[in-house]
Amino acid sequence: MDRRMNESAVSVRCGCLHDIENVLTFWVAAAEGTDRHDDPEKVVQLLERDPEALLIAEQDGRMVGTLIAGWDGWRAHLYRLAVDPAHRRKGIGSLLIQAAEERFARFGAFRADAMVLHDNELAHHVWSAAGYTRQPQWGRWVKPLS
Repeated sequence: MDRRMNESAVSVRCGCLHDIENVLTFWVAAAEGTDRHDDPEKVVQLLERDPEALLIAEQDGRMVGTLIAGWDGWRAHLYRLAVDPAHRRKGIGSLLIQAAEERFARFGAFRADAMVLHDNELAHHVWSAAGYTRQPQWGRWVKPLS
């Protein structure tokens, strides 16, 4: 999967095992709400289960965005959209979302859902511009397992 944005050298590719350390470092700098406990082994497990789930946007060989596009065989889930703060508002988030949607279409998915922090207003604009809407009838129920 290789996409180019108009007039810029941004491409999207699937992440692999050798990207994990850089992805984790990138999330600390670029992701909102990084209070989660990111674990390299969890990313390894993601890639072993779904090798094309981690999408990475690069410009001149440098990571400028990520998105996890998980497919569990039933539903299409999007999370961990992160764009380097110095590269925001340049269409990178939209490019990653488009690549994820094309991936899901190959599986016959009919809908994708995105996990977006309530307070991340900038992300709300990106997801809204991509055609996503909040579903007030749904809530997320969470229980820590460890």
